Amino acid sequence: MHLQYLIFDASDDGEGTGTWEAMASVRAADVPAVLAEVRTVLTWAEKRNPGPRGPLDEGGAWDADQQLQTDGGWTTVTLTITGPWEWGEALVARLAPGD
Repeated sequence: MHLQYLIFDASDDGEGTGTWEAMASVRAADVPAVLAEVRTVLTWAEKRNPGPRGPLDEGGAWDADQQLQTDGGWTTVTLTITGPWEWGEALVARLAPGD
């Protein structure tokens, strides 16, 4: 499955850990489709996890955070994933929209 709403931006801490943040701002009618994409990403991450999920500073190998914010007629969905750089890059490559 290729993502249609979520667009990831990656950053590397220089020590092998990365952060991937995806954001989509949509009208109410499209929120279910965006949340379905979030579930797809998290399902992939959980099935191919590099170790236990949890805060990295507490011994987790990867973690994810999802936020929803509504402003007027728009809802912004943000998904942030942290974990090993190679693992996260594989996740984004697998789900990124084709050029």
